[in-house]
Amino acid sequence: NDRTISFIPPDGEFELMSYRLDTKVRPLIWIEAHVEPHSHSRIEYMVKAKSEFKRRSTANNVEISIPVPPDSDSPSFKTSVGTVRYVPEQNVILWTIKQFQGLREYLMRAHFGLPSISRENELNEKPPIRVQFEIPYFTVSGIQVRYLKIIEKSGYQALPWVRYITQNGDYQLRMSP
Repeated sequence: NDRTISFIPPDGEFELMSYRLDTKVRPLIWIEAHVEPHSHSRIEYMVKAKSEFKRRSTANNVEISIPVPPDSDSPSFKTSVGTVRYVPEQNVILWTIKQFQGLREYLMRAHFGLPSISRENELNEKPPIRVQFEIPYFTVSGIQVRYLKIIEKSGYQALPWVRYITQNGDYQLRMSP
């Protein structure tokens, strides 16, 4: 009832607690993707990534996986930040951003050649975009450790500290045609 956790820790580094949220949370990195077929042999992707968290926070190791048709070839990319590569064995464009500051917006364009773009139905049946990231020192829920007290009778010098890391949940975004 007093919201206190009391325990005897093991030797070395350990995780005392982790939790998941079941509430609906707006994605911390919002992706908008538009696909434009050109003529009969070219397709263009325009992708906008926008961070929806405070400016003082930074998302690390952001990976945005954008599905493309299996017969795509001749890729070319242009981005304002990060690196982009085509992963043909997974039929995706992988946009990697090492550090994504809060309240920022970045753009990426990709052009592909296609043997045939006449299969309109296949273009409309796109798998979802996947986003992965970590935001250190950030909690979506607002849950915080207010006080950490270590009682050590043997004289061992223990260092009290708490690490917060927000990881992407399992969310996927659909592309607009």
